[in-house]
Amino acid sequence: MNTPDKKEPAGAPNVSLAEFQELIREMYLEKDLARGVEGTFIWLIEEVGELATALRNGTHEERLGEFADVLAWLTTIANVSGVDLSEAVTRKYGSGCPGCKKFVCTCPDSQKP
Repeated sequence: MNTPDKKEPAGAPNVSLAEFQELIREMYLEKDLARGVEGTFIWLIEEVGELATALRNGTHEERLGEFADVLAWLTTIANVSGVDLSEAVTRKYGSGCPGCKKFVCTCPDSQKP
């Protein structure tokens, strides 16, 4: 997102969730279907572990890469499972917090989210 204090690097695309899901589908769907949900889930968990390490002692550049990897593997699972991520996010969060139904959550701290 381009904001006045934070500019995108020249030539950097602003990719929507739907565009990203389609990009991952086009690049990897055949391999992802062959691997299946279970195999793909294992890769996601491995990437979450790498993200945890990057958050703890990684550089900003390493964190960027690991966040991208986690999002890509989560998107892969959605593709293999036939889930449209934009629809899922809109249904769950499009009207505010699922708990209190407000756009700025007022749920007690002891409660999810």
